[in-house]
Amino acid sequence: QVQLVESGGGLVQAGGSLRLSCAASGRTFSPYRMAWFRQAPGRPEHDFVGGILWSSGSTLYENTVEGRFIVSRDNTKNTMYLQMNSLKPEDTAVYYCASGIRRGVSTANRGAYDYFGQGTQVTVSS
Repeated sequence: QVQLVESGGGLVQAGGSLRLSCAASGRTFSPYRMAWFRQAPGRPEHDFVGGILWSSGSTLYENTVEGRFIVSRDNTKNTMYLQMNSLKPEDTAVYYCASGIRRGVSTANRGAYDYFGQGTQVTVSS
């Protein structure tokens, strides 16, 4: 079993920055990839934000965040990060981290992941 715990959310003004962390634990933690998803207010979907291959560090981003957000990881700490810059009110959402071992599936596909955290709220005021 794998446990994922997000932290670092909060309230920030438009144009500001936040850094989210996702700490993983569990004896079976050995992901192929990890990712961040978000659920905006009033939307049932969890939208892909960005992801990273755990071994190589290769990243993939959703179009509206590319150039503003950076996904990184520290393998020694079993922790993934999401650096969010130039935040906009439309970035307001609950942010979830996810980990998965499946291959042959797009990093942006929610089906690629086996475990999700409980989420952390990010609110961007205008």
